[in-house]
Amino acid sequence: MDVRLPLTTTGICLALLLGGCSPGDEKHPPSLEEKTARFEQSLDAISDPKLRDAVTELGGSLLLLERAQQRLDSQPPRTEYSEDALGILKHYPSPQALVDTFINGLFVLHKDSSSDYLTDLQPVFPFNLNIPGGFLFPHAVEWRSVTLSNQRVIAFQPEWSETDPGIQLSPSSSNVTNPDDLTVTYPFIEGLDIDKKTRPQPVSLQGQVEVIAPKRLHRFDLGQQDVGQTRTDGNLSVTLLKLDKHYAEVEFSNSLPLAEEVANNPLNPLIVQARDSTGQYLQRAGSINESPEQVTFYQKQLAQLQTQKAWSEALETQLETDQRTFEQQHPRRYNKVYFNGPVETVEVSVLDFSATTVTRKALDLPLRQFDPHTTAKTLQPLDTGVTVYDDQAANWLKGASLTEEQLKNSIRIHQSVEEPSAARIEFDHRKTFNDELLGDDFSPGEIPVTFFTEKRDGKRDEPIELPPEAYQVDPLQSTITYDLNLFPETPAIAIGSMPLFLATVAKQTYAAGALPKGLEIRNNALVVDMKRFPANEWRFYVKDASGNYLKQMLSVSHDASTEGPAIFGVHYFYGRPTQVESYQRTDLATVQYGFEVKLDKASQPGVAP
Repeated sequence: MDVRLPLTTTGICLALLLGGCSPGDEKHPPSLEEKTARFEQSLDAISDPKLRDAVTELGGSLLLLERAQQRLDSQPPRTEYSEDALGILKHYPSPQALVDTFINGLFVLHKDSSSDYLTDLQPVFPFNLNIPGGFLFPHAVEWRSVTLSNQRVIAFQPEWSETDPGIQLSPSSSNVTNPDDLTVTYPFIEGLDIDKKTRPQPVSLQGQVEVIAPKRLHRFDLGQQDVGQTRTDGNLSVTLLKLDKHYAEVEFSNSLPLAEEVANNPLNPLIVQARDSTGQYLQRAGSINESPEQVTFYQKQLAQLQTQKAWSEALETQLETDQRTFEQQHPRRYNKVYFNGPVETVEVSVLDFSATTVTRKALDLPLRQFDPHTTAKTLQPLDTGVTVYDDQAANWLKGASLTEEQLKNSIRIHQSVEEPSAARIEFDHRKTFNDELLGDDFSPGEIPVTFFTEKRDGKRDEPIELPPEAYQVDPLQSTITYDLNLFPETPAIAIGSMPLFLATVAKQTYAAGALPKGLEIRNNALVVDMKRFPANEWRFYVKDASGNYLKQMLSVSHDASTEGPAIFGVHYFYGRPTQVESYQRTDLATVQYGFEVKLDKASQPGVAP
């Protein structure tokens, strides 16, 4: 797919649609920034607000698409691995069993806010909903009310009202990382101090959950030999249009109409995964879901809108008719998926929603309060009765055996010179389990760094004599910050050694019935004596009888007092542990990473290789 987007059938290029192009522009295509500026200027000439909104939405979407295409095409050629996005399906005997686990595994945490007038409620789902492969089926949770300790029921409202004088239940506006969170807001009375403990507290949350499971899922295994071929299984068909080094282009269709339950729902029934020559799954880098034909169609619609003087019902009807006609003429759906690594084969899985099973359940969930640090002496139970596995654990734990060579090879050097007084060199690496066990006893030692000028041929010249305040090295963040204003000459090269840290990790495996002193399993919880196993040196993972790692629900530290040492920690899991793995940091080594970095110029920020 051309990153500049293809020409329309009327011969109008995107640059013209976004503000006009000249013969000179055709020879030298304008940059995305120039197109954006022209498009924004063209909006000023549209006086009708509804027409301007329509042009803004469609033209802005085309620009965003081109920006995404450029970003994906220019991504660095590094290999990153991921887990099977369909892994959760493999743990359950049927799609319905997965649905039941999703519904029955839901619980709600009661969390105190920093404000005396707010109490946060956090629904916790057994599967991560915000990533590919988290939960595969269409689902919806509708919250309806919260019951307080005085039996009063507060109805849910979609947003907080400044004029409502009573207690309110609404979505949380403060936690963008957990969009499902809710907030109970108590009325604020100016000049009146109210003891928070005397207020009626939320005790249960009511609502309804709905999950729609597809009729089936079918997987097509495709390679280079399948390019241009259409593979079919019943009503499902897939065509591999192109298989490039870092992406795959796929079209798919379902010859049967969607079931009534999902006919009007936005669905993503296609899951495209890739493996490299090692057989491991590659991490997705992103995708483009608009085909070249779709882009051409939208460009034509934008050109039509830009010739109008005002919005009208006739224009709206015409646009909708054209959209339906295009969709009827192009029933197959398109997906171009990029991957971080060289693609060898692809797995295309299609969810068949021509028939579905709909599960609805009324919810009345007790609110559970678990403070990360508590002085309670007794263990509070938390067991939803479902089993959920952590498919990322095995790959994450490979970091326990990280070698010095692997650590050095993972370093990526980034530069930032946008602020000359705080130019930066960053030595970044993808975090591993080894980083989790580094603790806080670092001794980086001497950190030599020397800046040099360069000769005309680009080779290193003399070192620059600098005052101590001209640069700073932060070994814990692996960064060098330097002030160009304090340099007598412009630096061109930096040479030195950045300390990295590598833990030596010892692993032990224990059966549930033969745990060492200080470890105990109670139902679905692992209780850890923090004096014998301090948290900065130890980590624990558990498996059940299937041999799979169990997913942790949450963990709590029971402390001697509000400022006293931890007595024991409790780790709650979805399932029943039968085996415990312990990981202990037994040593911490400093690894010197020698570098020679060609410095970016202040006017040309970028990334060093």
